Amino acid sequence: MYWLTLLSLPILVLVGILALWAFFSAVRFIPNNRVGIVEKRFSLKGSLKSGLIALHGEAGYQPHVLRGGIHLLVPFQYRVHIVPLITIPQGKIGYVFARDGLPLEPDQTLARATSCSHFQDVAAFLQNGGQRGPQRQILREGTYAINLAQFVVITQDGVFYLPLSREEDATFKRMSDVIAERGGFQPVIIKGADDMVGIVTVHDGPSLPEGWIIAPTVGDDPNQPETYHNNFQDPERFLKAGGMRGRQLQVVVEGTYYINRLFATVELIPKTVIEVGWVGVVVSYTGEAGVDLSGEDYKHGEMVTQGQRGVWSVPLLPGKYAFNTYAGKVIPVPTTNFILKWVRSEVGAHRFDENLSEVTLITKDAFEPLLPLSVVVHIDYRKAPLVIQRFGDIKRLVDQTLDPMVAAYFKNIAQTRTLIQLIQERSEIQRTASQEMKAKFAHYNLELEEVLIGTPTSRATPTSR
Repeated sequence: MYWLTLLSLPILVLVGILALWAFFSAVRFIPNNRVGIVEKRFSLKGSLKSGLIALHGEAGYQPHVLRGGIHLLVPFQYRVHIVPLITIPQGKIGYVFARDGLPLEPDQTLARATSCSHFQDVAAFLQNGGQRGPQRQILREGTYAINLAQFVVITQDGVFYLPLSREEDATFKRMSDVIAERGGFQPVIIKGADDMVGIVTVHDGPSLPEGWIIAPTVGDDPNQPETYHNNFQDPERFLKAGGMRGRQLQVVVEGTYYINRLFATVELIPKTVIEVGWVGVVVSYTGEAGVDLSGEDYKHGEMVTQGQRGVWSVPLLPGKYAFNTYAGKVIPVPTTNFILKWVRSEVGAHRFDENLSEVTLITKDAFEPLLPLSVVVHIDYRKAPLVIQRFGDIKRLVDQTLDPMVAAYFKNIAQTRTLIQLIQERSEIQRTASQEMKAKFAHYNLELEEVLIGTPTSRATPTSR
């Protein structure tokens, strides 16, 4: 009996050691600033048939994570990977890549948003139709308990994930580099003092129809919350409202915008400024084809209402405008008097006359003097669109119409007078020209204020008869 007792002692010790080892193997301690990703080594339900996450108790990575504290698990059956909580600092943005889920549709570059408690509920993500790949939904400031076997989180501070293969490293590094190049870890900030406007290009969703150069504005009404995307900050609502990929007509102005830069990029350009003494005539490249407002007898292009394609009938008055210069252009037209000088050595302040020079005349007595002159012109701001519709810009009007018209008028005058008469009657010619040329200028929607004639200078002797 004594020997039997001595033999049983080592067995009891061994059993005790095994019991303690099994107990401590079953205990998992998770620090409060970490989460535990559970990997099931074997299961009576077998292995996964597809995907990465075991939603129904199969062997593989489990959907739920272990939070801080002590947890008891069956020894040998489970392995726990301890990873950090994800913290997005104030004023920063985090991006998410899903390893498991439904495949993307052909017109998608990013996965649609899914109700999953900001990626903290893997089961909900998969059961609600979550898609694998880069996500449209971003992470704002805060701390998140995310299963890093299912989700990869990319922040300015680094890329967080549970390594599964070396090939993934290069993929996530490229994704992080693209986001960094686009400034995507910070929101878009447009300061009021900068006088800038943001041109948005969307990289997800259906393509523009053939022939379109820019996507129309959609879902910008706060009174319709289902499609109000709040300046491209909600990609799902933007696409639900009918938004398309490509450069957008809608712009963003002063403010802070948390925009997913994989979904949309923002280019800052200066605002369009119309100074006092000018108006801006808008030539729109986009919009619906409108009814020509210039009338049946006016065959110089289409003048349309604001928002339609063509020359807008109402110009922009002095001020600052968040105008999308990819959707059209604004042609400045002076509304104060400006002087056109037919003098080679002088150029007016607007530089419309930089190609003009003295008019070459042939007088009645066969002299060929050079006539310097100046013309004071005014454009009614209400008629500025008509001028642009007809000529394209003021410089082209001066070079192609006013210069030959004025030169021809004074050449005709010179042929009826000698050089001496031309000099002696300068005042009368100037007065008559101011009156007679008003109608010619009015035909081109211009107001002639005054004609000023300089002293003709002879450059040649009379020809022999």
